[in-house]
Amino acid sequence: MSKNYRILDLLRRNRSPLENHLIDGLVDGRVSRRDFVRHGSLLGLSLPLLGRIGMAAGLGGMPSLARAGAPGATIRVGSSVPAATIDPVTIADAGGLLVMQQVAEFLCVDGPDLVLKPALAESWKPNDTGTVWTFKLRKGVKFHSGGEMKADDVVASIDRLADPANSSNALSVFNGILQKGASKKVDDYTVEFHLDAPNGNFPYMLSSDNYNAVIIPATYKGDYEKSFDGTGPFKIEKYTAKVGASFVRNEDYWGEKALPERTEFTFFADMQPQILALQGGQIDIINQMPVLAGVALLNDPNVDIISLKSSAHQQLHMRCDDGPLKDARVRRAIALCLDRDKLAAGLMKGRSSLGNDSPFASVYPSTDTSVPQRKQDIAQAKQLMEAAGVGQGFKVTLTTERYLEIPEYAQLIQNWVKEIGVELELNILDQGAYYGDAVFGKSNWLDSVMGITDYGHRGVPNVYLAAPLKSDGTWNAAHFKNKDYDALATSYIAALDLEAQKATAGKIQNLLLEETPVIFGYFYDYLTATAKGVTGVQPTAMSQLFLEKAAKA
Repeated sequence: MSKNYRILDLLRRNRSPLENHLIDGLVDGRVSRRDFVRHGSLLGLSLPLLGRIGMAAGLGGMPSLARAGAPGATIRVGSSVPAATIDPVTIADAGGLLVMQQVAEFLCVDGPDLVLKPALAESWKPNDTGTVWTFKLRKGVKFHSGGEMKADDVVASIDRLADPANSSNALSVFNGILQKGASKKVDDYTVEFHLDAPNGNFPYMLSSDNYNAVIIPATYKGDYEKSFDGTGPFKIEKYTAKVGASFVRNEDYWGEKALPERTEFTFFADMQPQILALQGGQIDIINQMPVLAGVALLNDPNVDIISLKSSAHQQLHMRCDDGPLKDARVRRAIALCLDRDKLAAGLMKGRSSLGNDSPFASVYPSTDTSVPQRKQDIAQAKQLMEAAGVGQGFKVTLTTERYLEIPEYAQLIQNWVKEIGVELELNILDQGAYYGDAVFGKSNWLDSVMGITDYGHRGVPNVYLAAPLKSDGTWNAAHFKNKDYDALATSYIAALDLEAQKATAGKIQNLLLEETPVIFGYFYDYLTATAKGVTGVQPTAMSQLFLEKAAKA
């Protein structure tokens, strides 16, 4: 028996059958190193343990995450203006969640590699069915207000988000998964989450992937802007609505002390002033830079671009219950008109990945990459139109929002579908008018025959699979109702095993290619711009910005 085999055998002891099956997949070559680390972290295996298993399997050590940079700098950030009062329960916009995340922390953090890393929780694990997840909390963590963070605070924080009476923004994540009262204190440092149904990706629902899920004191009564109480590496210094915020290093932080002494955030209503401020030296970082608006910075020698592959995308939905689009052949024909390579290279300047008309982006380990990529095929599209009895074409209105590159995307689609006789009228609205009340009957988005909607990044596809595509989905603008799809989505969400997830994902991908209720043309990269010499900046594709290791040369 080789030394590595003996070490691997020792590491396997006391591991669950689910964990050992994942290790088998790594050893046999069915699971890649990247997917092993990512899925192992989801199951609650520590990163050092995953590294030791990888070495014993002959795959080498984990990459070093050495701390770099000198302490003491002031780091200056440009961001969008918070759209509403900052409250962990209701915050939904990038500017607001960025400010909140500077002071408040999550149980775990979903990094740019989609690997879950411990934060306020030291570890977690599921029961055999994935219906109960147990989280062990870090001891000795202090709120900025002085008290120790314990299980009561975690239970209260998550219960607030799961309570429909609070109009929580996180209900889109927790509906059908976790109810108020289902978070149970076991002892001061252990919490059990009892789920409505099995869920193999649940830790992501309590991570930075669910940006509302910060842990704040159990005594919280509202008016967060008065306290900004949290456990994070920075404490609030000053907050001025619509103008900016500043933070100072938390000297009592539970982890490594932050390198910056201060951070300053300036709010901007538009992108162009942010670009000028970065080029003029007034700020060091632009938190999120859209490709088209920020094209001047992509080749600026004084600017570094941090580019993260993400699952963020623009969904083109088509009504499945009325008119010509009711026929899946017509929906497939429209999808076949898109030149996805041109979208990626031209519209997105090479800063995106191809979409294949399902939520399964290339960043997800569970995506079945053997499913053929849909390509532009005008001849086949015309044949489908003829077979559906609309060979002469038809007129239809595409309603969408004035946001990022969406108007330009809509114009490209308008030109492409002309080739099969579809006359597309564009109705481009401001975001507020497009989304309306975000309920059926009161929303241009949910009531439109065709529409393009921006969906932000998620570390797992669960929300994308449920809200816009399940028969009872809260955001099902396509009015897509398919029992086979519903069953497959439920099965995927329940699966704890990576290989089982991938097998179900392949079935979902093929079904959605056949039905095409939604076109996923591309998944765009998340871009953060920094001035040369600024190091240690760690954005996430959820619009968060971790600055505790930031420094200036």
